Amino acid sequence: MEQPRIGTTYEAAFTVEPEQTVSFPGLPAVVATPWLVWHLEMAALSLLAPYLDEGQMSVGTRIEIDHVAPAPEGTEITCRAKVINIDGPSVSFHIEASDAHETISSGLHKRHIVDVARMARRIEKKTGGA
Repeated sequence: MEQPRIGTTYEAAFTVEPEQTVSFPGLPAVVATPWLVWHLEMAALSLLAPYLDEGQMSVGTRIEIDHVAPAPEGTEITCRAKVINIDGPSVSFHIEASDAHETISSGLHKRHIVDVARMARRIEKKTGGA
């Protein structure tokens, strides 16, 4: 497996949809933190995808973000992942989401490269083969 280099980046944008928001009394609906997490994790997953060998996948093992600014429905948010450390099969990323005005969130995400067949066996043990 060829590994990405420290500093490798990936970026993807999304527009905040109604189902991705949370509402607070007296305020417009804004993007919910779980949706930011999902989009940030997908940016890191997408960055790693071209570097995986046949039969490999990456799984998230840690995410830590600060959600520091609101983004109302209809806002376009750009999510970025940047490789900051590689330790064997574990890859760490700086992640950040921003709109046209400011940083919405930033933090750390770790992914681990695993064998798909081995992961399937582990899941099978928990589900009884269902």
